[in-house]
Amino acid sequence: MAENNQPASIGQDAINLLTNAREQILSELSQVIVGQTDVIEQILISMFSRGHCLLEGVPGLAKTLMISTIAETLNLSFSRIQFTPDLMPADITGTEIIEENKSTGHRERRFLEGPIFSNIILADEINRTPPKTQAALLEAMQERHVTVGRVQHPLADPFFVLATQNPIEQEGTYPLPEAQQDRFMFKVFVKYPNFDDELEVAKRTTAQVQHRVKSVLSGEDILRLQETVRNVPASDHVIRYALSLVRQTRIGSAGVPPFVEEAVNWGAGPRAVQFLVLGGKTRALLHGRTHVTTDDIKALAHPVMRHRIAINFAAQSDGLSSDDVIQQLIDNTPSKEDELSSDARFQKIFAS
Repeated sequence: MAENNQPASIGQDAINLLTNAREQILSELSQVIVGQTDVIEQILISMFSRGHCLLEGVPGLAKTLMISTIAETLNLSFSRIQFTPDLMPADITGTEIIEENKSTGHRERRFLEGPIFSNIILADEINRTPPKTQAALLEAMQERHVTVGRVQHPLADPFFVLATQNPIEQEGTYPLPEAQQDRFMFKVFVKYPNFDDELEVAKRTTAQVQHRVKSVLSGEDILRLQETVRNVPASDHVIRYALSLVRQTRIGSAGVPPFVEEAVNWGAGPRAVQFLVLGGKTRALLHGRTHVTTDDIKALAHPVMRHRIAINFAAQSDGLSSDDVIQQLIDNTPSKEDELSSDARFQKIFAS
């Protein structure tokens, strides 16, 4: 163990690069985006964790502008795919074409890459396209390649899918299936700005002011930071705390609290634990720490778990949401190691 409790495997230069990159990216984004610092930080955490992010909010909250501006701060290739009801899978992944070789006169089959062959993909209004086209992203998001015919085509690295969806206009939309939602590390709610932020938005957007955003990180920098994140230590206690939050959402398991049994149809799977721990590592580094705490897990519990918990009809009738269940779990789950290990309820959870 190095000085200041810093693991020897994590170089100080890499830590400084990540913390400085966060400040520089926020500084560049502030020229275009007003407020939304929590949303921006969650997007950055998902990117540095090698995950994908789903943003949900009503129209006009700058979701698309936010993602495209973040792409400008990173020296990476960027593609925006506007999802529509008539979009086909080949429009995303690409297709094979017959092309004549002018030197030989022979016709040859060639793969024409689609817009998914970029580092950052903005899947705009992803719930406006049918499931067949939505599913074209599944293989890319998980395996990071696409299969056309019998040939696998690897995608660029790093690779991120940042998707947006509108929660209020449901006519003519196709809700994402649970299996695809589970591929997203975070589901982030983009909310209305406060009074001061909206006042600044009104001033900026009604004047002739243009801002140029500079690139802060390269693809090599991001890959290096993704490797650094995985070297951040997480104690068994922190991992057990993440496990306890997730396992308490699984109906029929030992130790599940009564309010979960009454409100939830099914709970979060193993990806929730993985993303809680990995996101906690990234959040710790972004704030200049080389170890994960339970506060990091608490801060990420809502965006990681809200789309992995299905609330039943009775709970919805009472006005409860998955966020309400998650908050109650956080309030009722001890975060201290001695309390977590001595509570009989959690002993049942870990033993089952």
